[in-house]
Amino acid sequence: MVGPVSAAQAIVSWSHPGRCRNEAAYAALGGASPLPASCGRTVRHRLNRGGDRALNRALHDIVLTCWRTHPRTRAYITRRRSQGTTDLEIRRCLKRYIARELYRTLNTAIAA
Repeated sequence: MVGPVSAAQAIVSWSHPGRCRNEAAYAALGGASPLPASCGRTVRHRLNRGGDRALNRALHDIVLTCWRTHPRTRAYITRRRSQGTTDLEIRRCLKRYIARELYRTLNTAIAA
């Protein structure tokens, strides 16, 4: 699901093993960390608008590809829609998940 341009951007943004201390820091760097956006009784989150915009774009491109073609992602979208979750919330969750997976992959690739 990750193309060569998106993979290159993920590697360039990650830079070296010490730059991001954990997967949450990498997600924040890519603008995929959740920020509370609650009002009254409504409890929800929104995407962080800060961070590395190029990495955020790469995460967005990966999400769009998975959204169209990946069977597990399609099942996740169907399940979350049936729960009443909006497409923006689903996209936010997918970006965070992909940022987590990229961080783990980059750390294990360097450690090996």
